[in-house]
Amino acid sequence: QVHLVESGGGLVQAGGSLRLSCAASGRIFSYYNVGWFRQAPGKERELVALINRSDGFTYHAASVKGRFTISRDNAGDTVYLQMDGLKPEDTAVYYCAAELSANGAPSFDSSSYDYWGQGTQVIISS
Repeated sequence: QVHLVESGGGLVQAGGSLRLSCAASGRIFSYYNVGWFRQAPGKERELVALINRSDGFTYHAASVKGRFTISRDNAGDTVYLQMDGLKPEDTAVYYCAAELSANGAPSFDSSSYDYWGQGTQVIISS
């Protein structure tokens, strides 16, 4: 069992920055690929960014590429999402999720993720 807790959300003006954190406890976090997903009101959940369990592979959705950066600190059992140049369309609840991996690339399918946090709200004002 892996327990995930997101933090760092809030209300900022367009163009501002936030840093989301996903703190893990439970099983060895370095065995898990991690993804950030988001869901805006009335919309489906979408993939934002992925990071591999250990080799540094990352993926960022086209809508956030160049503005958001995913990283992880396995020693600290934490994954981060640095969000710069925020736009009103980034407003959503952001979730982190963990996928147990045998050292493969992270899955792009949210149904592959075994554990989810409770989410943190991000609101960007124009």
